[in-house]
Amino acid sequence: MAYRGAMVRVREMEEADIEAVSAVRVRGWQAAYAGVVPQDHLDAMTVEDDAARRRQWFRSPGRESADLVAVGGHGPVGWVCFGPARGEVSGVAGRVGEVYALYVAPDLIGTGVGRALLGEAHASMKGRGFETSALWVLQDNLRARRFYERAGYRADGATQDDVYDDVTLCELRYRRGL
Repeated sequence: MAYRGAMVRVREMEEADIEAVSAVRVRGWQAAYAGVVPQDHLDAMTVEDDAARRRQWFRSPGRESADLVAVGGHGPVGWVCFGPARGEVSGVAGRVGEVYALYVAPDLIGTGVGRALLGEAHASMKGRGFETSALWVLQDNLRARRFYERAGYRADGATQDDVYDDVTLCELRYRRGL
């Protein structure tokens, strides 16, 4: 796939990608959640800390999640993580998968990288026998909500609270058929 004149391809994440994925994730958080998540929380995020957690997660025995990266000329520029739904999704027959996280380098948002990652995640989930995909998105993250709605997701009425530095934020669950 092409973005801004360069090509990207989506492939399975490798351990060697962790630093780059953590940089995409931290920069993605800091860009997407500015004005939503407390700034002190965003400022305290570091690539090194995220990479240490990601490395531990990546090496976990029995891990059921999968990670894909969108790779450009200089390495990963996007990342998606998905697997079985964490928690029950009522009113849905069949197996439910969940997109746990999707981040694209902030300067590449709107270029199709996120759409390519999400499409590959959907295909992989379907290949693993999931019939529905769910995800959680912060209520105030309007850009992400529009992105997921364009991909066929709809809010299903479920909510949960996340607390960041004593500030409670609401997440909405979205889902779509695969």
